[in-house]
Amino acid sequence: MADVEASVRDLVERDCNCTEKALVQMDLRRRINLLIGEWRAAGGSDVLPDVRNRVRLRPAKTVGNPSRAIGRH
Repeated sequence: MADVEASVRDLVERDCNCTEKALVQMDLRRRINLLIGEWRAAGGSDVLPDVRNRVRLRPAKTVGNPSRAIGRH
């Protein structure tokens, strides 16, 4: 899924049509939500990892455009 998200971001940054990739990304998210629902229905009660925390922990990429990395902080 991360590859699809990166592909969509790349297409958007290059001002290209990302409709097809974005639809794939939305379908993957829908599937994940269905799997989480099935897991919870089967008794899963653990706290699932939050992607926002993982994104905050990733170092900002400064190669190519250091001003974008500064703007993210």
